[in-house]
Amino acid sequence: QVQLVESGGGLVQAGGSLRLSCAASENIFTTHSMGWYRQAPGKQRELIARIFSGGSTNYADSVKGRFTISRDNAKITVYLQMNSLQPEDTAVYYCYARRIGSVNVIWGHGTQVTVSS
Repeated sequence: QVQLVESGGGLVQAGGSLRLSCAASENIFTTHSMGWYRQAPGKQRELIARIFSGGSTNYADSVKGRFTISRDNAKITVYLQMNSLQPEDTAVYYCYARRIGSVNVIWGHGTQVTVSS
């Protein structure tokens, strides 16, 4: 079973930046899409960014233009660069991976991002 380990969360002031990392235990980039969800207190988990096996990306409207997802094949790591952070970005951020054609999702443990006003 592939394992995903996130890092890079923390506390930042509004307008600041953070970069989240999601390291996979094996290279799944060609067989899986990967990305990031987030879940704020009392809200449903929200898909915010994903990168497909071919490298294309898409974003939720709430983060478009501020967040960038990318990957490093050598490090088997997916990144989420988050700029212009706002208090409403405060949430637990989860990395995920889904094999092409499968409905099953592999989750990371989550990393807390807190943005102070």
